Amino acid sequence: MQQLATALLILIAVEHVWILVLEMFLWTKPIGLKTFRQSKEAAEASRVLAANQGLYNGFLAAGLFWSVTTGDRPVQFFFVICVLVAGIYGGLTAKRSILYVQGLPALLALAALLAAG
Repeated sequence: MQQLATALLILIAVEHVWILVLEMFLWTKPIGLKTFRQSKEAAEASRVLAANQGLYNGFLAAGLFWSVTTGDRPVQFFFVICVLVAGIYGGLTAKRSILYVQGLPALLALAALLAAG
């Protein structure tokens, strides 16, 4: 079960690196506009905020990669719970799909970590 948890943690970390790239570098580009369903004008107006948000996603990814590299289970729990809380909050306040894209993988990883003992 620990192998499944580790695989899920890596998957979530990679997902958050992609979110960092989208928010920090592609926010005003066609793929960013399409992903976040916004106009070029809205994207330009919120560009700095999105980059800041992307940086936070990068910190989550770094923490997840670090926890997998060290095998430190308390750190794994901490970062996966952070992602779960962010996914729930985003799903309730911004866009429901965040609950499934970010929250569900974190919930599955948390369950795998708990099952691994």
